Amino acid sequence: MTQPLRQPVTPTRPLPRPNLRLVQPACHDAGPGALPHPEALTFALVGQPNVGKSTVFNMLTGLNQHVGNWPGKTVEQKTGTFRFDGAAANLVDLPGTYSLTANSEEERIARDYLISQRPDVAIAVVNAAALERSLYLVAELLALDTPLVIGLNMSDVAAQHGIHVEPHVLEAALGVPVVPLVAARNEGIRDLVAAAFKLAYDPAAFRPNRPVIRPEHQPVLEQLVEMMGGCACDRYAADWSAMKLLEGDAEVTAQVKGSVAPELWNEIHKVLLQHEDAYLDIAGGRYEWIGRMVRAAVTQPRAGAVTLTDRIDRVATHPVFGLGLLLAIFGLAFALTYAVATPLAEWLSEVVLGGLAGLAATLLAGAPAWVSGLVIDGFIGGAGTVLTFLPILAIFFALLGALEDVGYLARGAYVMDRFMHLMGLHGKSFLPLFLGFGCNVPAVMGARILEERRARFLTILLAPLVPCTARLAVLAFLTPAFFGSRAALVTLGLVALNLVVLAVAGIVVNKVAFKGEQTAFIMELPLYHAPNLRTVGLYVWNNTSSFLKKAGTFILLSSAVVWALSNLPGGNPETSILAMFGKALEPLGALMGLDDWRMIVALLSSFFAKENTIATLGVLFGAPEAGASLATQVSAVMVPAASVAFLAAAMLFIPCLATVATIKQETNWKWMWISVGLLLAISLGAGVVIYQGLRLIGVGV
Repeated sequence: MTQPLRQPVTPTRPLPRPNLRLVQPACHDAGPGALPHPEALTFALVGQPNVGKSTVFNMLTGLNQHVGNWPGKTVEQKTGTFRFDGAAANLVDLPGTYSLTANSEEERIARDYLISQRPDVAIAVVNAAALERSLYLVAELLALDTPLVIGLNMSDVAAQHGIHVEPHVLEAALGVPVVPLVAARNEGIRDLVAAAFKLAYDPAAFRPNRPVIRPEHQPVLEQLVEMMGGCACDRYAADWSAMKLLEGDAEVTAQVKGSVAPELWNEIHKVLLQHEDAYLDIAGGRYEWIGRMVRAAVTQPRAGAVTLTDRIDRVATHPVFGLGLLLAIFGLAFALTYAVATPLAEWLSEVVLGGLAGLAATLLAGAPAWVSGLVIDGFIGGAGTVLTFLPILAIFFALLGALEDVGYLARGAYVMDRFMHLMGLHGKSFLPLFLGFGCNVPAVMGARILEERRARFLTILLAPLVPCTARLAVLAFLTPAFFGSRAALVTLGLVALNLVVLAVAGIVVNKVAFKGEQTAFIMELPLYHAPNLRTVGLYVWNNTSSFLKKAGTFILLSSAVVWALSNLPGGNPETSILAMFGKALEPLGALMGLDDWRMIVALLSSFFAKENTIATLGVLFGAPEAGASLATQVSAVMVPAASVAFLAAAMLFIPCLATVATIKQETNWKWMWISVGLLLAISLGAGVVIYQGLRLIGVGV
């Protein structure tokens, strides 16, 4: 279960060398945001997942990086710049991939970039603790003519597991520069960059020891190259295309078929049909080459040795204990968030916002009432209250980033795999779903990694049921006032409710819409290692800065609109447009114990952004006075049973507007409306059932 089965292969002949773009050493540093440098060298970072590639990228570029999407794709694109001894360089962090065969979007992007964009040097980051597996990608990279430098990362982790790699021996065997790294401690990165610049300035020094196809099919490869001649598709050289044809690469096969005459394609197709087993000799040649490299440079631990990862995984991947550990880790994360962030959030709400409201009232004493009301109740009471989420989000993202960097999240996917199968999915679907804890939008977009349409659509349908940080922040803001010392327990229960509903909905939809089909997947579990503080810090910064941008634009505008609707006409919230709308829905709210129309309006406003729940409450209840928090004011208008029902409905409510738009983009109108209708029914139904159930047994009323 922990080894990747997909091990495709690549060609042995080089493509033509690209023209190098050399840059003269400069005597100044580039300022932040200078992306890209057109005159600079371009390096491409490539590697398999979980080898520390992102750590190398972050160490080199720091905040001078840009994160977006590849053109026309939903896969993340990371680019950055750095300077080395006065010379500027662009750095492109390619998606993590196990191979260069187009089996997934990530593999296709990495391959196409290396072939079409022709970086000056490719920097392959490999895992010293799993070198044999990492060298498969290196074997494919060597088939291209792009100069290659290898960063031998995680040497310290390998040593902890009794694995010792001799870099100079590996370099001699490969014929490629090999630089030992401990990227998490910034060790060896300068030497890696120096080797990349040296090779870029002297590409003739690139003379690698490439793997070759086994002799049985070498004549067939040469025959295909001769048949194709200059007729190969424009993007790929004839020898590379010939190798991919023998491997059965669907994308290259389609392009070659469309670029040659039909008569010639028929002849090529006959050769391919006669040698359908050629891929075995291609793969065999690669594995024999890898075996020689490993035997030359690697000392393995003694047989039967038990590593630290093995000992931890006895619990972390256990069918029962692993699930308990997963729940315990999330429970601890919530407890830490409450213990550390809640006092800071309360201080911001009571002291800072209360002080700002008082200061604004003084400064605007002579201004029209609508101006002071908009600033105090709209901006400070609405958007300002949302800013008190910052400590909550920062701590949660820090914990999430650390869990990802240490290697635990892959274990979470492994443990959840058996539950995914109940819904006709597999552990790979857990990865985009897990992104939903940060934001549902990338969770929906992340479903692109699933090749099968059925699994992709089902994952997209379920993604909004994962509680994002905005929903969790609403919980963290309100539950301490509602439930005091039991807040962490209530939060964990509500998160568990979301996951149970997700599982039940997945099982039902799979049985009804997809007739109970199943898919299979095999995943890799990385070795545990200490988290890198810089990487985690950048993860926190990128996510919290994104939240601040949203608070400063969309939420600020939403708060102003809510304030206006709650004061027009006449300036009395009880007779406003918003009040009339909310009171019309009071019969529905009463079924959930929400007798105050403001709570219903706050729930509905979360459609625009989940944080709007708090912003709307801040507007409708007014800016908090010093010594009295908004959460305390809200808790006074509901009994505990209604509080639970309200929070459950908020956690399960229809996706935010951005998520709904993304669902439409990734699927179609029909699937979008199914998602909205399903979650609306589930959320309101859950609220009614919870309140009426607690009321029936006499709890919290």
